[in-house]
Amino acid sequence: MATTADFRNGLCLDWNNDLYTIVEFQHVKPGKGPAFVRTKLRNLRTGRVIDNTFNSGVTVTTARIEKRQYQFLYKDETGFNFMETETFEQVNIEDKLVPQADLLKEGQQVDILVHAETETILSVELPAYVELRVTYTEPGVKGDTANSPSKPATVETGATIKVPLFIENDELIRVNTSTYEYDSRVKEK
Repeated sequence: MATTADFRNGLCLDWNNDLYTIVEFQHVKPGKGPAFVRTKLRNLRTGRVIDNTFNSGVTVTTARIEKRQYQFLYKDETGFNFMETETFEQVNIEDKLVPQADLLKEGQQVDILVHAETETILSVELPAYVELRVTYTEPGVKGDTANSPSKPATVETGATIKVPLFIENDELIRVNTSTYEYDSRVKEK
């Protein structure tokens, strides 16, 4: 159990017979009337974000969610196959629980959110940034910066990312997984 004073980003709530995580919250004390907390909640099963207002001091039930490290193995017709890095146990996860699937490459480490009481897999979280190789991009035309100084590039996983004009085929780039934006070049080791 927690009150609205315990709210923080990432807190998982068992609310309205479903699991939600707090994406954003704001304590509001209006000049007239009681205080309240305005929140944005993400449903862990569907991924939908909803707005909700809680009266200040109200108690809510928290859910225990564990993050476990897994390694992505491969995708087949049943879904995505992952292996737990400690026990080497393999799990198959359906497509809808892997939100940024087009940035996922074999051997990549991910965090899987598991509801601790029921051992139900809720979602897969990629790291904040991934390193991907550019497989195809058009050559940048010198001086073509009037419209936009970026061009589309296809990376090894099949996703299309906007990159600066100087990026060429077979370069390793760093991509932000939440915004699908180019971050930087990666130096080859």
